[in-house]
Amino acid sequence: MNTIEVNYQNVINLDIDAAIIRFCNDVLKKIEIINWEISILICDNSIIQDLNNKYRSIDLPTDVLSFNQDLVPVDGIVYAGDIVISLERVKDHSKSFNVPLDEELKRVLIHGILHLNGMDHLTNSKEEKMLQFQESILEEVSGARIV
Repeated sequence: MNTIEVNYQNVINLDIDAAIIRFCNDVLKKIEIINWEISILICDNSIIQDLNNKYRSIDLPTDVLSFNQDLVPVDGIVYAGDIVISLERVKDHSKSFNVPLDEELKRVLIHGILHLNGMDHLTNSKEEKMLQFQESILEEVSGARIV
């Protein structure tokens, strides 16, 4: 069983924790991951920009950051890490890519999980294997609406 915690900082608590947890559990099940603990922080651009600058030396907001831990089980539990999502940036991307907010939020949740699992990409090209995998998961695990 996976454990997922959702927190908010500098944004209104949207009361979507249960939907995010259900969706993330569906994604983890799809990629055959069990006994993970993940923390998700939903925040604004200022928080994620500070983190992006501190850890990636990029002084701009981004949509999602992942901070993975060692994927070594301790008493059968894998403390996988943290996913930080800028709700402001996700809303902006939703508008600019002309996709529903729900879809874009699901996309960044999958993206964060894949990074925690050790996947990476060099560009945002549709040719990137990680991004292709992300989109296939999004199609297969659409599930109930989050927002």
